[in-house]
Amino acid sequence: MAEPLLVLDTNVVLDLLHFDDVVAQPLRRALEAGRVGCVVTESTQAEWRRVLAYPEFGLDAAQQAALCAHYQALSVPMGAAEAIAGLPRCSDPDDQKFIELAAASAAQGLVSRDRAVLKLRRRCAPHFRIMTPLEAAGWLDGLPG
Repeated sequence: MAEPLLVLDTNVVLDLLHFDDVVAQPLRRALEAGRVGCVVTESTQAEWRRVLAYPEFGLDAAQQAALCAHYQALSVPMGAAEAIAGLPRCSDPDDQKFIELAAASAAQGLVSRDRAVLKLRRRCAPHFRIMTPLEAAGWLDGLPG
């Protein structure tokens, strides 16, 4: 059986790979062990590269490249996410790509800390679950292996 797939918004990826947030560590360990996969598109990876270049993170080109390579190693690439009828629209247009990717990839969940995304939990429930990193850690505890 293939590993369950998740979509991670960019802030969660930052927590996992740059900040090493303690709440996100169970998710990072599960990704690194291959218990779950992180599905990405060119659009989500482009956002990751763009965010890493923000001056407030103080990352030089080599650090950015290393973080990009780590994210890519944990990722399952997918072509552009097709629009799925009936999906709710996120109030933050930048986050819509994550909603569409979760639905198009048949991911088990979308992991986010973003309020605009979290507000869509009930409306997205027929397609996939939306979880905070802490909720994702609890969800991981229920997976076999």
